Amino acid sequence: MNTASGFDVIKDVFPDKWRNKRIGVLCHAPSISRDFVHIIDYLASSAPCRLTAIFGPQHGICGETQDNMIEWNSFIHPVWHVPVYSLYGEHRKPTAEMLRDVDLLLVDVQDVGTRVYTYMWTLRLCMERCAEMGIPVAVLDRPNPVGFLKPDGAVLKRDFFTFVGMAEIPLCHGMTIGEVAMFLQRHEVPGCRLEVVKMKNYDRRMRFEDTGLNWVPPSPNMPTERTAAVYPGAVLIEALNLSEARGTTTPFELFGAPFVRSRELLAELSGRNIPGCRFRIHDYNPTFHKFAGTVCHGLYVHVTEPERFRPVRTFVEIFQAIMKTGEGELRFLPPPYEYERKLTPFDILAGDGQTRETLLRGADLPAEFSRWDEELDRFTPEKLYH
Repeated sequence: MNTASGFDVIKDVFPDKWRNKRIGVLCHAPSISRDFVHIIDYLASSAPCRLTAIFGPQHGICGETQDNMIEWNSFIHPVWHVPVYSLYGEHRKPTAEMLRDVDLLLVDVQDVGTRVYTYMWTLRLCMERCAEMGIPVAVLDRPNPVGFLKPDGAVLKRDFFTFVGMAEIPLCHGMTIGEVAMFLQRHEVPGCRLEVVKMKNYDRRMRFEDTGLNWVPPSPNMPTERTAAVYPGAVLIEALNLSEARGTTTPFELFGAPFVRSRELLAELSGRNIPGCRFRIHDYNPTFHKFAGTVCHGLYVHVTEPERFRPVRTFVEIFQAIMKTGEGELRFLPPPYEYERKLTPFDILAGDGQTRETLLRGADLPAEFSRWDEELDRFTPEKLYH
């Protein structure tokens, strides 16, 4: 049987306790039902409630903003004449005024299972404000497209909390957005009156294509489920003078730079016997972003055995291999990054400063990965699905 998202569940049977309520919704382009109805249109036209406010995260409610740090402005919905509030601009946390006419905040966002994806932190900030105002929050759960991957990476330390990380979880965390909300309520926002509308016919071992749900890119550079599989490790490239292949049709699966020595790098990585993937030489010319208009020499990452693939470890191996073959041309970028102006971007993505220091020292990676494993052994995510 096909999976029913949390939105599908309430669309099939709208909860009696929500009838006639003034409802706000945090949503974006993937907030659709299995029959392609967007949640805004459903709440405004069909549901037995009153839609009074719409909130959108990074990339807008229709996925229209291309890159990081492209803010967007609030507006009035052209069809339903409801205010649409930007939570990626002047405000990242909704104001009391924005929630003035809201009895219940629904959240329907497609996450990708990576700590630095900002939607879960917009969720946290909404939970905080709603807790302050006594407004309940209901999260309509959706699949984690990489829920089948083992948790990977260092657990984020509190000294490194920013808008790309506001809870002590690893880079690849394994939770659905509903489970993230439960984790946040337990550890960060205990005053939030939270409900999670659980999916039906879902198992975290499923690939997204197995659910029968429709993939809608949750951001412009997350075009496919394959992108999501490499993203927990490949996102670290954003903090380096490498191209993550924005400006191509396969961002994050592909990486490179003009200074990368592709053949030497391929030979080095092949000798490391990294599990779950294969590498292939692939040069490209980005149409925008890093090295736009310049040929980048790089590699394509093919995930061949998803059950064995560890994305964060794989890309840290890649970075060390580039340092070994690239004659010192790999660099860690300075701040700012996503509203953070002091901490080193690589550190806030990785979770702390130790991974960067390990790479700079040329130290053995197994010791670094063992450190992560000790932290992951203590990481206890919420589990709705078995």
